[in-house]
Amino acid sequence: MRILAAMSGGVDSAVAAARAVDAGHDVVGVHLALSRAGGTLRTGSRGCCTIEDAMDARRAADLLGIPFYVWDFSERFRDDVIDDFVAEYRAGRTPNPCMRCNERIKFAALLERALELGFDAVCTGHYAALVDTVEGLELHRASDAAKDQSYVLGVLTAEQLAHTYFPLGSTPSKAVVRAEAAERGLTVAQKPDSHDICFIPDGDTRGWLAEKVGTATGDIVDRTGAVVGSHEGAHAFTVGQRRGLALGVPAPDGKPRFVLEVRPVSNTVVVGPKEALAIAEISGARWSWAGRAPSERRFSCSVQIRAHADPVPADADWDPDAGALTVTPDLPLDGVAPGQTAVLYDGTRVIGQFTIDRTVSAVPVTV
Repeated sequence: MRILAAMSGGVDSAVAAARAVDAGHDVVGVHLALSRAGGTLRTGSRGCCTIEDAMDARRAADLLGIPFYVWDFSERFRDDVIDDFVAEYRAGRTPNPCMRCNERIKFAALLERALELGFDAVCTGHYAALVDTVEGLELHRASDAAKDQSYVLGVLTAEQLAHTYFPLGSTPSKAVVRAEAAERGLTVAQKPDSHDICFIPDGDTRGWLAEKVGTATGDIVDRTGAVVGSHEGAHAFTVGQRRGLALGVPAPDGKPRFVLEVRPVSNTVVVGPKEALAIAEISGARWSWAGRAPSERRFSCSVQIRAHADPVPADADWDPDAGALTVTPDLPLDGVAPGQTAVLYDGTRVIGQFTIDRTVSAVPVTV
């Protein structure tokens, strides 16, 4: 196959490209330039798209003896990921930019160009597995549960999966990948993993959002609507947050309070007891299936609401006519916010995903 290897400059994508070469594929490496800030340099292990990362990717490609290119996707990244991130926070939601990047950049914009240029598939260093069955191609969890990245790949469609290649899916651990990289002479063998939001390299999400969204004083209220404090911008708060609330009125029981809801229209933040973070039901109108769609409107599954959260057994009710997918977990979910992504599984197989629009608390309001 003709393989386009997406090379971030990290150890995983370098080893994935190397394995594609070893498998006899015709491989070309590409690094995506996602920022127009020409002087962007890596800070610690933050980010994944800096000048240093591009140089590391080029060195790896040279060692592997494959052609290498840098493609400028900065405009589309700004429109589809950064602007979406800001818009979601303005709407009082908690977005996951890595999900949007996979959905709209790596497996949409990149894959579209790859297919136009005659490539058969895009290769990445994600830890996930593809299984070809009589019912079609399936996306599964990786062998290494600690590194499994199937959650952030839950946005992929059947068509995208058909043109995707994950050489690391069956690798037992990241240590094996690093050892292989060192044996191959790849200089990124011990390079730290990237983390946090790549377009906010200093990690100050609140400050970054303040510059984009601005500040506006508003009320912090409890579940009854009583004012218990004030804030300088609802965008700075996320569901489940405890620190930085600076409440002027203590709770009657003296216990800490947590952010339960952000209401951007009224610029209000709702707080309450920790137990009120328990969510009994979630639903959304924007969903996709990673392969075949469920054959029944109602089906059993497990639901995962964060990249490293434990999956929870649940029942799903899919009503395409009404435009709703509702999931009821067997046990309450903790601190779920609108805007998060819920990924549904059948064992290790990814069924699909949806963006959470609505949550129902497991704890009723008491006055």
